[in-house]
Amino acid sequence: MNENISIFSGSSHIELAEAICAQLGLPLGKIKRSRFKSGEIYVNYEQGIRNHDVYLVQSFSGSINDNVIELLVMIDAAKRASARTINVVIPYFGYSRLVQKAKPREPISAKLIADLLTTAGADRLITLDLHAAAIQGFFNIPVDHLTALDLFHDYIKARKIQNPIIVSPDAGRAGTAEKLASYLDYPCAIMVKKHTGTDSPITHVIGDVENYTPIIIDDIIDTGGTIVKAVNALKERGANDAYVVATHPVFSGPALERLNHPNLKEVVVTNSIAIPAERPACIKVIPVAELLANAIRINMYGGSISTLFTITKV
Repeated sequence: MNENISIFSGSSHIELAEAICAQLGLPLGKIKRSRFKSGEIYVNYEQGIRNHDVYLVQSFSGSINDNVIELLVMIDAAKRASARTINVVIPYFGYSRLVQKAKPREPISAKLIADLLTTAGADRLITLDLHAAAIQGFFNIPVDHLTALDLFHDYIKARKIQNPIIVSPDAGRAGTAEKLASYLDYPCAIMVKKHTGTDSPITHVIGDVENYTPIIIDDIIDTGGTIVKAVNALKERGANDAYVVATHPVFSGPALERLNHPNLKEVVVTNSIAIPAERPACIKVIPVAELLANAIRINMYGGSISTLFTITKV
């Protein structure tokens, strides 16, 4: 491995950064992260990075606003320390749910975050399963958009689930669900919501789910409300107990309690976000360090990111 590669971690998910370094055979870079009494974030690289290709690992989760600012400060410090390139590895790209104005006087938060990262000095983004693929177009720097679909495919295939059906919880995930179903050679169903503001009840299920075992696919599990509504609606239509696969375990508020649901067999997520040690037994975690490390390796030595996938992101 090139000796002029340095990988550093922000505060959000140090364990993932360590696992990436283990995959690459590199030590995790030494960086001091602290705060002034006023709460302002301070960082200092405790090793030389002049003419280094620097990779900064930070998921936008947990204390998301602090994590965003900390990464911006890390980028600025790396730029001022004469790093050759500054590559941000953001497994979970928060602020990704507003990619257009759905009503007057709304922000487009994903574009704002993209502008902040590039203005601070980022040269490349490596990320995983963006909430909307169009976010790539908000950047004027290269974006390596990875996907966990292959990992989910392999996990589901190994489980040998009886009478399975892939289910999209809404129209937005339909393309991804159809692609996964196609590679698994499973049938597919789509749930339809009636958007009424704070509550979005499921009104229709397109596809026959009776006596099938649903595998619900989503990109984010936040409070778990969407998942519980989907599971209940499927049970009402005669489906078996369900599985869920989702890339980003945000797990806000009552999520862990909700996911401990009698009709949920397993909830399969990646470790793109640090996950609480105390969690229901139904939650299974697939590591993504190898995938992220391979993306870094390709950037350093050449090749195509597409070789990492059999199933491409929709």
